[in-house]
Amino acid sequence: MVQVEPTRPAGGDQRRRPPSGTSPARRVIRTGFIVTAVALVAATFTYPFLWLVSASLKPRYQVFDNLLIPREVQPQNYTSLLDAVPFLTWFGNSLIVGIMAALTVTLSSALVAFGFAYFRFPGRNVLFLLVLGTMMLPAAVTLIPTFLIWQELGLSQTQVPLWAQNVFASAFYVFLMRQFFLSLPRDTFEAARVDGCGYFGLFWRIAMPLCKPALIVVFIFEFRASWTDLIRPLIYLQDEALFTIPRGLKAILDAFGQGGEQQWEIVAAASVLATVPLIILFFCAQRYFVEGIATQGRKG
Repeated sequence: MVQVEPTRPAGGDQRRRPPSGTSPARRVIRTGFIVTAVALVAATFTYPFLWLVSASLKPRYQVFDNLLIPREVQPQNYTSLLDAVPFLTWFGNSLIVGIMAALTVTLSSALVAFGFAYFRFPGRNVLFLLVLGTMMLPAAVTLIPTFLIWQELGLSQTQVPLWAQNVFASAFYVFLMRQFFLSLPRDTFEAARVDGCGYFGLFWRIAMPLCKPALIVVFIFEFRASWTDLIRPLIYLQDEALFTIPRGLKAILDAFGQGGEQQWEIVAAASVLATVPLIILFFCAQRYFVEGIATQGRKG
């Protein structure tokens, strides 16, 4: 009896080989190149802050020696700073102003964005374009009229103007959050309407919990902007007890830096203390920050 072997397609006895571009050696080389490039970029961006930390721990005559490891550590620079200026008071002022500014702009922008995303009414797109058009208006143009308004209200020498303007939302944040609201399934809101939920209930009980990553992104953005803002505190604040961190750093620079005794180690110590809270905030909210950025603009 003759056994007939089944025919095999041409090349069927050859093992499938991975493409030459995915060979183990090339993968290792490519991974090593990517890691090296990322490390170099990270070192480039990290070096200035490391230099600043190092300078804040050096004696005055060693501040500009460009050594990351101080030859002589002098931690009393920080105590000298706290003894010379009310830095902790400025820190508390910045914390209060930053939180108030971030909360007000986050809630108001979310409310406006939900209105543009959920409701259908004539002229909605035109009105939204007008809102976005306000971003084209330079901030310097509105400084004087805004100051005159707060002066008429008797609040020009207080911290209120530093955060109360955010009650009227921000066009940029409205745009970001509108994109997020548009990505939510509309059937969820319609089902809630059938169950008797009102419009504010749709916003507060459904939309807000679902857009938590976007809310955190807006909060971080505005808190950072308020924490580093110098123009408005420079205009509105004259009392040293009301200074925020940027306004205080300007006073420190005038007193100890280029306009004073050239005590750059004190200026460096103040700069480090002003930067650390933002770094801590970013690392604590990093997961929400990345998630919120990644989900923006999925639908428009």
